[in-house]
Amino acid sequence: MIAGWACATCGQSVDVATPSPWRCPNSTSTDRAHVLRLVSTTRPPPALTTETNPFVWAAPSMAWHAFARSHGLTAEACTALARDLDSRIAEVDGTGFRVTPLHRAGALSDQLGFDQSGGVWIKDETGNVSGSHKARHLMSILLHLEICNLLGLIPPSPRPRLAIASCGNAALAAATLAAAARWPLDVFVPPSANAHVVNLLKRLAATVVLCPRRSDDQAGDPCLHRFREQIAQGSIPFGVQGPENALALDGGRTIGWEVAAQAANIGLDRVYVQVGGGALVTGMGDGLIEGLGDAAPKVMAVQTAGCAPLDRAWRAAVALGIERAPHHWDACMWPWEVEPASAARGILDDETYDWVGAVDVMARTGGGPVVSPESDVLSANTLVTVHTSIDADHTGTAGLAGLLTQRTAVDDDERILLVLSGIRRTAVP
Repeated sequence: MIAGWACATCGQSVDVATPSPWRCPNSTSTDRAHVLRLVSTTRPPPALTTETNPFVWAAPSMAWHAFARSHGLTAEACTALARDLDSRIAEVDGTGFRVTPLHRAGALSDQLGFDQSGGVWIKDETGNVSGSHKARHLMSILLHLEICNLLGLIPPSPRPRLAIASCGNAALAAATLAAAARWPLDVFVPPSANAHVVNLLKRLAATVVLCPRRSDDQAGDPCLHRFREQIAQGSIPFGVQGPENALALDGGRTIGWEVAAQAANIGLDRVYVQVGGGALVTGMGDGLIEGLGDAAPKVMAVQTAGCAPLDRAWRAAVALGIERAPHHWDACMWPWEVEPASAARGILDDETYDWVGAVDVMARTGGGPVVSPESDVLSANTLVTVHTSIDADHTGTAGLAGLLTQRTAVDDDERILLVLSGIRRTAVP
């Protein structure tokens, strides 16, 4: 059963039946150091079935489904809603949600010097909705919103606007889902945002808001500052930061559950996960632990030398005590002091917003953070391009950079998991 959420910082509980359970009730404009973590005794889906949509296959283990059931919707009604929404997404994107493939990358494993009993297994998210894993996080939010709409818990006209602070894959995922469900969306982007991405956002009917740094801004991402101002005016947080919308972490668990089912007999040793805001490593890590228990691989959280706030948060958390760290947020996480820089632009978040969950899954699996030099970030993308058929961008291949950084400390028979997520977007608008 899913009871709801509890804040890792202050302990505040939020019942699963609560409409719009985005943030801890004690989170304010001057105290953002709160994040809701799911409280659940529900077992994950035990095995993959003929069902190919993870939001149908895994629905009984998810918060959006528990919310619907708490308000009297039947399991059949939940399935019908998920299928209908997925079909509308497919009309916009050309594909709906599907369980993504996991396979051993033989040529890449050989190139990296692994023997035949070890190697690299790739979870390929580039064929997912909008070309990355980001839509998984947002689908949980959108399903909750659609249920609220069905139950009359949200004004039908005009609909509240959705908002996201992103200039990459998360923004495109948000715009795709919003277009499919006909929700108005504001996307807050920096002036340096990729012109092709901005053009795609506009084609999807999203309103793009440029957010230059202001002299009176506090430290941190100006896009997030403008996003939060919009939320304060009544918009709905439709992003992938857990402290802004806890439901985003619920959707991320589907990746871990899929891997747990697909790799149950493989015996994975480590997973190297690229980390920006931290929702992927948190959601996937939770899913792996729930699905594999003590057999879950070590979770290695990868950031670049050009922006690595999670590494220092980990060291501070270890010094404080992992369980005590969420109560000392400011001592663990603060914005990166210099302008972030890397070819892996999608993980250059000024803060690792979901550092609490990231630290938790690393600690529970015996993993830790990895800070990769830019040379490894570049080499990782080249290796994937040459030795696989997957055309992912530098952000999507940054997990491999972490493996390159630690390769000499990894045995040749170890079994490594990577998530490749984020198709390369090179077209000129």
